[in-house]
Amino acid sequence: MTAGSTLTNGTTAEHELAALQREHGRPLFALLLRLCDGDRQRAEDLVQETLVRAWQHPEALRADDFESVRPWLMTVGRRLAIDARRARQARPAEVGDAVLENARVSSDHAERAAAMLDVRQAVKTLTPEHREVLVLVYFQGASVAEAAATLGIPPGTVKSRAYYALRALRRVLPGYAADLR
Repeated sequence: MTAGSTLTNGTTAEHELAALQREHGRPLFALLLRLCDGDRQRAEDLVQETLVRAWQHPEALRADDFESVRPWLMTVGRRLAIDARRARQARPAEVGDAVLENARVSSDHAERAAAMLDVRQAVKTLTPEHREVLVLVYFQGASVAEAAATLGIPPGTVKSRAYYALRALRRVLPGYAADLR
């Protein structure tokens, strides 16, 4: 199809559009396939969109300034590919169902607050000696040596009290047993 042909009435336009696709479809598809990183479906969609633009703007195809409409089609197709790429980059990536099944579920604030209350109540059931060791080692982040120096007891005693305190908490908090290991 050359620049001199027109797209006027319905049947003539359809035949000329089909001729346009036959003549320029393969090179246009090859260009768009490269611009779409080998995604055939996306390239085919862009070829169709380019041909729709040609159908919507027959005045561009009638211009006597050029011998072939191929450069115009290639430019329109390239611009559509660039716009499509920018649109995909502007929104978050789509994920499939398999990714969502393996995604980590984060608990909400209410569950976390309830868990904190449960742990506080359980810690209150411990003996004062066990509670002191747990607070120093697990809640304040002190090392065994630092806890031993603060409490004035040997490091081995700190370790055994921490062990028995955690063991008692596991009995009181059976639902949290995995978190206390």
